[in-house]
Amino acid sequence: MNKIMSDKKIIALYTLPALILLLILIYVPIVLTGYYGLMDWDGIGPMTFIGLDNYKALISDNLFWNSAYHSLLLAIFSVLSLIIYLAISLVLASQIKGADVFRKIYLIPMLLSSVAIAQLWMRIYHPSNGVMNRFLTSIGIENPPLWLSDTSLVLFAIFVPILWQYAGFYIIIYYAALRNIPNELVEAARIDGATPFQIAYKIKLPLISGVIKVTIVLAVIGSLKYFDLIYVMTDGGPNGASEVMASYMYKLAFRTNDFGYGSAIGFFLLILILLVTYLIRKLTTSREDNVQY
Repeated sequence: MNKIMSDKKIIALYTLPALILLLILIYVPIVLTGYYGLMDWDGIGPMTFIGLDNYKALISDNLFWNSAYHSLLLAIFSVLSLIIYLAISLVLASQIKGADVFRKIYLIPMLLSSVAIAQLWMRIYHPSNGVMNRFLTSIGIENPPLWLSDTSLVLFAIFVPILWQYAGFYIIIYYAALRNIPNELVEAARIDGATPFQIAYKIKLPLISGVIKVTIVLAVIGSLKYFDLIYVMTDGGPNGASEVMASYMYKLAFRTNDFGYGSAIGFFLLILILLVTYLIRKLTTSREDNVQY
């Protein structure tokens, strides 16, 4: 067996199917997206090469930069929400009664489709029959907000179900990382008189710092390319107040049939995600991480 696994030809043979799938499903579409971004194309008819004109139009497109700003806000809120998820995970990992039940409750949103979640929260935000406005009316607020129709509120109203949708995903990641911390370290700190806050801040968080960095990257990447729930709940409205880059790209490519411009936005989004990921890794890499043993 060891002889077989040391044979480079056999290793290459085993990895070839996965490499072919990666090439066909990921790398070829990326190259084609960049290629289509250089074209004037409606997605069906003949293509006309226009060079960087689509990217030049992108720079002066106020609607695109407005959608980019919304995506950036979502990314910021997603990263800040990780603090809440981490705090919940710290409580659940402290062996409180009912921790298993709470863990399952937090995972429920992950079991639902984005469409189902969107329909649920659209009913919660309903201006007259929604749970939110009924509650506000019951405590004396006569004119509760129109959550999905008010341009100043709609973006933040949508952020709530998005963050709720992925809460269980991040909580279970943090919980698993915290449970892998040797209990001897925690007990030793407790014997030395450390408070629960000191144990969490001085021992637990440093030991799972690598996991925290990964979740930050996942949260930012997921936010920049987020699409489905926003598409179902508001379709980017009203008046573009909840438009994000992915939804704007979809509308240009598949509704106005400007496939070349939509592809340019898609390729720009890819470059932006790669750049942001690189910057996050640089900013969160400590000197200790660079030490080679």
